[in-house]
Amino acid sequence: MGTVQELVARSKAAQKQFEFATQEQADAAAKVICKVVYDNAQMLVAMAVEESRMGNVEDKIAKCRNKSMLIWQSLKGKKTVGVINRLKDRRMLEIAKPMGVVAAIIPSTNPVVTPMGNAASALKTRNSIIFAPHPRAVKCTKLLVEMFQQELEKIGLPKDLILGLEQVSVEDSGALMSMADVVVATGGPGMVKAAYSSGKPSLGVGQGNVQCIVDRDADLGQAAEKILIGRSFDNGLICLGEQTAFVPEEKFTEFVEEMKKHGGYYVDGPEQVAKLREGLFPGGGPISRDVVGLTAAQVGALMGFNVPEGAKAIVVKADGIGRADHLCREKLCPVITVYPYKTFEEGVAMMVENLEYEGKGHSIAVHSNTPDHVEYAAIECSVSRVIVNQPAGTTGGGSPTNGFTPTTTLGCGSWGNNSFSGNFNYEHLMNITRVGYPYEESYLPAPELVWQED
Repeated sequence: MGTVQELVARSKAAQKQFEFATQEQADAAAKVICKVVYDNAQMLVAMAVEESRMGNVEDKIAKCRNKSMLIWQSLKGKKTVGVINRLKDRRMLEIAKPMGVVAAIIPSTNPVVTPMGNAASALKTRNSIIFAPHPRAVKCTKLLVEMFQQELEKIGLPKDLILGLEQVSVEDSGALMSMADVVVATGGPGMVKAAYSSGKPSLGVGQGNVQCIVDRDADLGQAAEKILIGRSFDNGLICLGEQTAFVPEEKFTEFVEEMKKHGGYYVDGPEQVAKLREGLFPGGGPISRDVVGLTAAQVGALMGFNVPEGAKAIVVKADGIGRADHLCREKLCPVITVYPYKTFEEGVAMMVENLEYEGKGHSIAVHSNTPDHVEYAAIECSVSRVIVNQPAGTTGGGSPTNGFTPTTTLGCGSWGNNSFSGNFNYEHLMNITRVGYPYEESYLPAPELVWQED
């Protein structure tokens, strides 16, 4: 594939050919990217799971198929070429322009859907894109690039609109980011920091540690079921997966029983809890790589627990909040912490404390039938998403059942050291030229009218 410099030169040449493509051509390019993943989900996922050695095949297939449809549906009909908006009241026009070459940093946890989503948005806005895969997803990314290129050629577009690094190193990824026109970094904090240090405009993501609160008026069984769905999806790899659930103290025992009923394996007793904590975070350091992306039964086996094969997640009560207990951190495997609260306000305050420890800016989940409580939690927590009465792990990145933009790249705002808060989409990869005509007369009223009380 050549050096990074050669790849970027090829990408720039292809993008120049695509720069003044029609809306129909841009749409066709984005559509084939999504469709190739939908049509080949089973084969691509099998390869991704084998190479990355993590995740759940059935969940990843479902994600490929759902996200490919959702992302294309969200792109369909959106204007990204020429005049995209006429603001008659302001006598202005908005004209869409591409940014150029997009460098996309791809995580090992999502090596199929993230490239698809990033590429579809890039081509929708007439950019080219180069993937920098994780070392545990090089073969999968190479195959994806080849499949994408074949589809582009079929519709008469330059295949070099999509390229990928094949020799993966920190140095090459850094060089790519510094040579591209814009960077989309979906990955760990180190890679995101490198993206923001590249000297180029960057859209990076923040760390997840989704806090969840169950209100007194919520149905405990439904809440437990949804929380376990979100926590266990793709073996807990999803950054949107619930990490800690706060429950009214008088309903705590009942909630634990509901968690057991819906597939949770409860770890009880100081020695057992300590063993789990040390197994997940040896010596209080980063999460053990040995547990990332395993099933609940596999995590249990590593730590000497007899977790049933079909268990959705390991459930454990934390000993403290925030920095007082490492179990309050993000756990990239199906383990969820539970904790009782006295008042709803106290529960929210504990969520805030956990987020200050890890995951600030990302997301929370609220199970409640009281809108004032939902809004209180949303106001108090510094997060970009509040997922209400849904499994956060499967819906916060967009779902047919809510209004979140479908994506796998989740911004966390300034709280998470990110340049954007919310769900990444095609609009983040457009430059906009604004054309302003003069008003027929000044809109500014007399000074006494400007400063008068409303």
